[in-house]
Amino acid sequence: MKFICIGRNYAAHAAELHNAVPTKPVFFLKPESAITRCNRPFFLPDFSNEVHYETEIIVKINRLGKCISEKFAHKYYDEIGLGVDFTARDLQRKCMADGEPWEIAKAFDGSAVVGGFIPKSKLPDPQDLHFHLLLNNGKVQEGHSRDMLFPIDTLISYVSQFMTLKMGDILFTGTPVGVGPVHLNDHLQGFLEGQCLFDFYVK
Repeated sequence: MKFICIGRNYAAHAAELHNAVPTKPVFFLKPESAITRCNRPFFLPDFSNEVHYETEIIVKINRLGKCISEKFAHKYYDEIGLGVDFTARDLQRKCMADGEPWEIAKAFDGSAVVGGFIPKSKLPDPQDLHFHLLLNNGKVQEGHSRDMLFPIDTLISYVSQFMTLKMGDILFTGTPVGVGPVHLNDHLQGFLEGQCLFDFYVK
């Protein structure tokens, strides 16, 4: 299993981090060891002083695929969920400034929170989904899949041109505006179409 994570897929988020809006999908990978699931706590790493939450719609790949045509991409997932791409923002800034890869800021253990999934058949159009994040009971992030620069099917098709997608792989589709830091004992709850799909604490 691998995590394919899309960067800068919402224009407002790209702007808040002072990044250019991409003309094609930007993606990076997280390893299987990055997973945090089953509402288990997220443990703050000791190598960063500024870890940010990034709430994202996620989809689970349900079959093997390579060089997938966009018109067939909808056949490669039947569940949609919600997750958090945790980012060591201080390390990411330094890596980017130095022109270095930034896996240490994105791919560390526990950095990919995978919440629950809902069958696609029980949801509206995948490009018409609302989601939000509560941090200590206050809404801090809110997004809508219609605002994605690159829709889910486009992302699946694009990524599959470069690497084979396998059953169980998870695609993180990008985060909307409103990212921010987490601290010890923070409580995070994520909602997709009104359903709570993750509920965990920072330790």
